Amino acid sequence: MNLKTDVCIMGAGPGGVATALKLSYLGIPCILVDKAAFPRDKICGDAISGKVTTLLNRLDPEIMQRFHAQPIQTDVWGVRFVAPNHKKLDIPFKAGYVRDEKMAPGYVSKRLEFDNFLIEEVQRRDNIQLLLETPIDAYERTTDGFRLHSKLKDIHIDCQLLIDASGAHSSFSRQYAGLEKDPKHHAAAVRAYYRNVSEIPIDNFIELHFIKSVTPGYFWIFALPNGEANVGIGMRSDIVKRRGVNLREELTRIIAEDPAISPRFKNAELIGKFEGYGLPLGSKTRHISGDHFMLVGDAGHLIDPLTGEGIGNAFYSGIIAAEQAVLCLQEKNFSEKFLIAYDVRIQRVLGSEMKLSYKMQQIGGNPLLLNFVSNIIDGNRKLLEYFSAMYTDFDLREKLVKPWFWIKMWLKKS
Repeated sequence: MNLKTDVCIMGAGPGGVATALKLSYLGIPCILVDKAAFPRDKICGDAISGKVTTLLNRLDPEIMQRFHAQPIQTDVWGVRFVAPNHKKLDIPFKAGYVRDEKMAPGYVSKRLEFDNFLIEEVQRRDNIQLLLETPIDAYERTTDGFRLHSKLKDIHIDCQLLIDASGAHSSFSRQYAGLEKDPKHHAAAVRAYYRNVSEIPIDNFIELHFIKSVTPGYFWIFALPNGEANVGIGMRSDIVKRRGVNLREELTRIIAEDPAISPRFKNAELIGKFEGYGLPLGSKTRHISGDHFMLVGDAGHLIDPLTGEGIGNAFYSGIIAAEQAVLCLQEKNFSEKFLIAYDVRIQRVLGSEMKLSYKMQQIGGNPLLLNFVSNIIDGNRKLLEYFSAMYTDFDLREKLVKPWFWIKMWLKKS
């Protein structure tokens, strides 16, 4: 079967779906292709930031209404940071919030269920041709764009613009676009699902435990529906290799032996098995477009270096890619020079944030410094409110990496 389209999107995860839905609502047909049958699992921390819900709501408020109608998510209202000295800092995403599950600033939802929900949204759109169970194993440049070939060689897709949203292991991103793995800007993680983990924080605050053995990195617990939780650890890949850390063994050890963690797993039940995955971080500026193509989400190495959260940036980059695609079609220009506008906008919208996250990640690698900071913040209501404000104020976040800020806070507390 030979198919032809102006825009073809490889990968039907959040980044690819965001691109396809935005194009659809703008009246631009496309083909969305993925190797998997849905529902399918995706190894992830399962955290959905406010970026995603904001963008979906802008696209169509009814999408969020349908999301809330399904029992697939927990509403999240803040973060609990636990320093190496075991001090807990509960920081809400918004100071003085009133809990309303349909207005939450974030959610946790298994990718098995959330990604399937997104596929159902795609299937509502008549101008998106969805091809599932269609692995693409070859692509070639043509005079007008790209030709894609399915693994079984029974489907061939010609497109003027190829948008690669096929994830962290994208062969197109590596082999054609030239985005190589850089261990200093890459993380390794292991995730597991548990049932009946005790002492989940009120209002489902996500937990980030900065345990000395996994810094720079953290151990997490994210509450899910039905008494389940996503539990895992992540570290930068170069440090994992240098220290010879086995993340699966370290996760097992923390759950079994850490005095602050193990009591909470006394009656917990492991669901399934431990799963590992890699995260290409957005802490390094890369060229993510070229003649007739753009890279979206993990394929473009756009994961937040501090939190490891990739869904929000995948969604945002998908929306930006769709808007750039419209300009390409209007101008009939798919050249590298024209598409560089995509890179520029990604850097303006997401780049500065990711560079700052990288600086904060480096600070987080020092247990003594983390303890110092936790001692300053502990019991300081005004400073906790400041931290709440930083989630929506980039200028405030920039102050957190400046030594004078913490010296000033220490002097005030003294």
